Amino acid sequence: MREQYFLNWEEAFNSIAVEVGGKGLNLGRLHRYGFPVPAGGVLTSRVYRDFLEYNKLEESIHAASGIRAELVNDPANEKVLEGIRRKINEGQIPGTVQQELAKQLEGMKLLEKPVAVRSSATAEDSATASFAGVHDSFLNIRGLENIINAIKGCYASLWTPRAVAYRRKMGFPDEKVAAAVVIMELIPAAAAGVAFSCDPRTGRRDRIAISANFGLGESVVGGSVEPDEYLLDPRILLPKILTKKIGSKKQYTKPRSGNGTELVGSGDCASKQVLDDSRITELGLLTLRVHEALGSGIVHQDMEWAFDGNRFFVLQARPVTNLREPNFPEIAGQPVIWSNANLKDVMPQVQSTITWNLASCMLPRMMSASLQAAGYHVPAGINWVRLYKGRGYFNLSALQWGFYDSMGFMPGKTNEFIGGHQPEIKVPAGNPLSGRKGMKRVLRQIYYIINILRVQGSAEKIFKDIREKADSWNQLKFSGMNEIELISILSEMRKKYVEFGLSYMILGSSASVYLEGLARTLDADFPGRGYSLANGLLAGISEKITSAQHGYRLMELAQTAQRDDAARKYFMAEQFDPAAFRNEIPEGSQFRNEFEEFLKDYGHRGVYETDLINPRWREDPGYLLENVRAELLSPGYADHRKAQAEKQKAAELEIEEKLRWSFQRIKISIWVRQAKKGAEMREMARSVMVKPYESSRLLLQDIGRRLVEKGILNEKTDVYHCAMPEIIDILAGYWDGTGLKILVEDRKRIREELSELEPPDVIIDEVPQPPIQHHEVHGKVLSGLGVAAGSASGSARLIRHPRENSRLQAGDVLVAPSTDPGWTPMFLRAKAVVMEVGGYLSHGAIVAREYGIPAVVNVPGAMKALKDGEQLTVDGDEGKVYRT
Repeated sequence: MREQYFLNWEEAFNSIAVEVGGKGLNLGRLHRYGFPVPAGGVLTSRVYRDFLEYNKLEESIHAASGIRAELVNDPANEKVLEGIRRKINEGQIPGTVQQELAKQLEGMKLLEKPVAVRSSATAEDSATASFAGVHDSFLNIRGLENIINAIKGCYASLWTPRAVAYRRKMGFPDEKVAAAVVIMELIPAAAAGVAFSCDPRTGRRDRIAISANFGLGESVVGGSVEPDEYLLDPRILLPKILTKKIGSKKQYTKPRSGNGTELVGSGDCASKQVLDDSRITELGLLTLRVHEALGSGIVHQDMEWAFDGNRFFVLQARPVTNLREPNFPEIAGQPVIWSNANLKDVMPQVQSTITWNLASCMLPRMMSASLQAAGYHVPAGINWVRLYKGRGYFNLSALQWGFYDSMGFMPGKTNEFIGGHQPEIKVPAGNPLSGRKGMKRVLRQIYYIINILRVQGSAEKIFKDIREKADSWNQLKFSGMNEIELISILSEMRKKYVEFGLSYMILGSSASVYLEGLARTLDADFPGRGYSLANGLLAGISEKITSAQHGYRLMELAQTAQRDDAARKYFMAEQFDPAAFRNEIPEGSQFRNEFEEFLKDYGHRGVYETDLINPRWREDPGYLLENVRAELLSPGYADHRKAQAEKQKAAELEIEEKLRWSFQRIKISIWVRQAKKGAEMREMARSVMVKPYESSRLLLQDIGRRLVEKGILNEKTDVYHCAMPEIIDILAGYWDGTGLKILVEDRKRIREELSELEPPDVIIDEVPQPPIQHHEVHGKVLSGLGVAAGSASGSARLIRHPRENSRLQAGDVLVAPSTDPGWTPMFLRAKAVVMEVGGYLSHGAIVAREYGIPAVVNVPGAMKALKDGEQLTVDGDEGKVYRT
């Protein structure tokens, strides 16, 4: 089969970068995903290599290999490079290539139309090297002969002093860089320019930066004019224009009669805004779509665009390279530590596209909420969160410094509360609470506690507002709304999420402040036992730990099922079908009534509930029913409340014996009361936060239904694999959804592949770190963090996902990578809990304390070191797991 030299966009997508170059490959991907790319294709890099051989230029090329970057402008070297360029321009492209090119362009109706001829070097437009402005492009080229000359011009541009110097600086050998050439229809641009999905000057990821001028984009790309500059906020569903700087635009580029372009005076247009506000918003959405499609919402993109007066076209797109990392100036120069510690507990799965869109909007504001509540100035634009291979990570360096500099918390203490095993940043030696700075930090601690008390005082009102709003959204008939109304509801939901996220973080942090205060107070009289005693004092003291309560309710449901003949028969059947419970258990039965009441109270929760892709219990109660069945089938399940009371009483007696009625004991009582309240608030805030997720799912599924009816998606649940800018672009009428179906299928495949990978716990800069292996991990004792008091023994049961719940028998030790509220029902059967990650205030720690179950978290490698079925003793006081 004869080799093909010119590939259309679809063929370019199926090719590789060494054949079509970075620019050509990206254009192939954009075309595949439905972006408005001008008609055209790519002349492969093989033609360039054949051209050099055909014209016997290899020796001349080799002569330039010794030219160093700093000497490219030496007259002798310039003469060598000029000679190479002259020979290339005088060379002949083989006739077979010219014939194929003419035939392909004729078939695209481009042979007599003006086209753009752009270099697409094989190392160009990659994640590490953009080659921006290094190689030449030629606009407004007509006819085969002129196109051939422009192709040779692209080849020759590899041998300019700037191109050679750039390759030397970036470490690319000459033989590794070949020139593919993009040939595409020239858009008769009324306006053109560049757009970035970030702000390349400041490094802020929460900005879109657009530059625009009238006419072709050459004047903007080449820097020959002062263009309009628009800065947008992408966190708003229809990107909000923040600033507009109207450039002088004294000239613009237009096609010259014949071939080529020319700069002409702008006249009265110079002072006018190039794009009106609605078009700026439309272009902002297009930029975000490119970011999501090419950069997976992670790698920011630099896009060249053109506007023909009716629609926008994407002319090229490439990754933004060397994007600075905004951070606290005091830790500039230190590596950025990224950790999944707390996020692995909350959102351990590979995140669905739509969920990360929401999370990346909420989490940065949530991460800085506690610092701002302390009255501490947080620099704008810090990149607080990121994705790595589909999973979320947060900027631990920024968090550690923020808590250190604001309130004097050492990095190790921050690590202790968030859980996980990660490095610490370097901070100044000495006591952070001494001196003038230390006094400010103490004052911020006081201010922080005042703000915590203020938010706690308003918590019930805040919770009520969110619940009522979610209930009102649930009552809406989304199917009867038009697209603009849907955008309005989506915007309202996102705004509410972000607003509540700030209160959620402060309420969550309150638990850590009070637990730390309690442990420190206890440590003064019981050295080294502060946390152990605190865990005992907090065992089972609250009836308002909502995630613990739904566990108790499930236990009571199991007891009801035991007494309800129809329910018992249904659950004990050998062929158990969770989907059939409403058919098998009659309406009005005791179990049915109690279960419906449970769903009324907790139906908005779910397994791994922070990901919108996962159904709520009200939609799919199968997991709950499986747990009720497991309770019935597992003999010996027990109510833990007696054990809780015993642990609490033992801790109280130990304190009473030593402190009697001293003032210290009164302080302890106050801290216990506040720690109890903090834990209640933290868990209730989590429940309230996910309540509107149910509404979001209802709305998104209605949008998914519409997109299926229009042929844009295959299934309505595919909407969870769409990025929000894609959905808004369709609803706003800017895009017909062409290509989204293909993009979604690619994302689903990639998600499955990423789900099979073991994510690193820590990334330093861009380098994933190997898992921490404690020296005792394969020995008889594993160490971690004791977060729930007591000691218990049982068989290890390694559970990787809540769906494996039936494997856990009463009296087993639950060993898990992490837990969220969906795991709670299993805690009722567990004798003790061991987790690889977690801190004192992770969900698993709070629920284990409430249930009075010994728990040790932060045990690295537990899932690999321990064997299913082996005997363990879990000591929650000492933070040890003994293999017996």
